[in-house]
Amino acid sequence: MNTSKPTSILILDDEPIVSKRLHPALEKKGYEVESFVDSSKALERIHERNFDIVVTDLKMDGVDGMQFMTEVKKLSPETEVIIITGFATMETAKESIRKGIFDFLAKPFKLGEIQEVISQADEKIKKAKLLKQA
Repeated sequence: MNTSKPTSILILDDEPIVSKRLHPALEKKGYEVESFVDSSKALERIHERNFDIVVTDLKMDGVDGMQFMTEVKKLSPETEVIIITGFATMETAKESIRKGIFDFLAKPFKLGEIQEVISQADEKIKKAKLLKQA
């Protein structure tokens, strides 16, 4: 039986509705979830601890999603980052991929879509952890 700690997820989106919908849905699936609408508070949090998965909006006041993602990857290269945005362009998608994100979702997305992407990221993390132990 697997008694390892649950996968931790940080959600950062300046639109509270995103966290309000996503947070309970992910907790129900057994994830440990923390949500932020303020990018500077989320930035403080990633300096306190590493998360397995980070879901971040791209366009926000203060620190934008690209800067946030860059900081996450600098602190914790194995963290999988999923970017969500209402301003998806080919350029931002390419830049995100170059910087090593796991996936890029355009808003509005269905709850099932993002849950599927998070589940795939979770699988990738679990495989990587198994390989490290081997």
